[in-house]
Amino acid sequence: MPSYFAPAARLPEGWARDVRLEVGPDGLLTTVTAGAEPGDAVRLAGPVVPGMPNLHSHAFQRAMAGLAEQGGASGDSFWSWRRTMYGFVSRLTPDDVRAIAAQLYVEMLKAGYTAVAEFHYLHNGLDGRPYADPAALSRAILAAAAEAGIALTHLPVLYMVGGLDGKPLAEGQRRFQGTPGGMLSLLLALQEEAGPEVRLGLALHSIRAVPARAMREALALLDDTDPTAPVHIHIAEQPKEVEEAQAFLGARPVEWLLGEMPVNRRWCLVHATHMNEAETKKLAATDAIAGLCPTTEANLGDGFFRWETWRRAGGRFGIGSDSHCSVDAAEELRWLHYGQRLLTGRRALDLPGRSPNLGARLWLDAAEGGAQALGRRTGRLAPGCKADFLVLDPDHPTLLGREGDLLLDSVVFANTRTNPIRDVFVAGTPVVEAGRHKAEEAVAARYGGVVRKLLS
Repeated sequence: MPSYFAPAARLPEGWARDVRLEVGPDGLLTTVTAGAEPGDAVRLAGPVVPGMPNLHSHAFQRAMAGLAEQGGASGDSFWSWRRTMYGFVSRLTPDDVRAIAAQLYVEMLKAGYTAVAEFHYLHNGLDGRPYADPAALSRAILAAAAEAGIALTHLPVLYMVGGLDGKPLAEGQRRFQGTPGGMLSLLLALQEEAGPEVRLGLALHSIRAVPARAMREALALLDDTDPTAPVHIHIAEQPKEVEEAQAFLGARPVEWLLGEMPVNRRWCLVHATHMNEAETKKLAATDAIAGLCPTTEANLGDGFFRWETWRRAGGRFGIGSDSHCSVDAAEELRWLHYGQRLLTGRRALDLPGRSPNLGARLWLDAAEGGAQALGRRTGRLAPGCKADFLVLDPDHPTLLGREGDLLLDSVVFANTRTNPIRDVFVAGTPVVEAGRHKAEEAVAARYGGVVRKLLS
């Protein structure tokens, strides 16, 4: 692998000038040297920052963004949006899923995401029965990630029942149905073709969709295969979910999960919007990651995450684009903080962090938290970490005259129609150069054909 020379780079301990980045054949940084001579290294065109992991994605939803914005006499909600999603997903083939995911992953890379956790709950055929190859739709995701060049944590989703009352799945949910043993078989099949930039784990859709006994069985099977594999779950996204959990389980969702399951740092609790203070502090103490998706949570009217309590308790977080109504790492962070400003009436929340600069603090903390959630050594420019990094455009109007952490403040909070990210590297390989992905035209053409078919 080549070596790279950056005029400046954001290292864990702060900004440094004249930084030489040596990359090994496994895509890991072997040495990171400040105050170095460029020598034969490839010269990078601007300051370098860690790439952002995207910890929560439903790739197929990229093609339906904007299609569920119709209010009605009875109003609109998360639950009416979900009905629209069920209708959309009922027509997708494996080729459709690959085309949509490839388009999304190209967009993610250009927007600063260098890795993605795919929370993949689409398993079965159009009629709800398994494909001859039960891994057909997962293989479509792996192929799309390989084509785009994004690092992937693939999380097949266990989805079994239609609610906390144990009712059968509705017609629109039959493509999601699986069993603990089926998910293990799927993971074992994928291990044979997972490349070096693919990590495998498991997602439990929610406490609504997976009974406690099945959760325990699935976790035991996963531990027998890989006891360090990431575990993700949707939880406490909507007030209705909290009410149902109290009615059927006698506890709030996060309270119940912490009491019944071995939640620790391998877990990512996605959304966790509706926690009380006790739940928030107890969850933070587990070292699990809070998976926050501010643009989707706003789009669905979820509510505000308990950000200030979470951070004061030492809670870690990462960001995801979820339903992909926005595919922009900076926008997720911006709206995470804007939401708290609107909620509290304060601009700068005085919370623990590695920098007094809010944009830099958000970016660096989300990059490291996202890396933990993905089970991937990334999020930092340091030896032993993957060489996943972004080269910023120093001549971009948003970044002119900025140095140090003011660069990341401007990336996050100075919204612009044009992109200040110039180049993107994953495991030391350039995947976006001068703002362009080498496969974007072919990927976009295939995606366009799928969308026109789906909407015809």
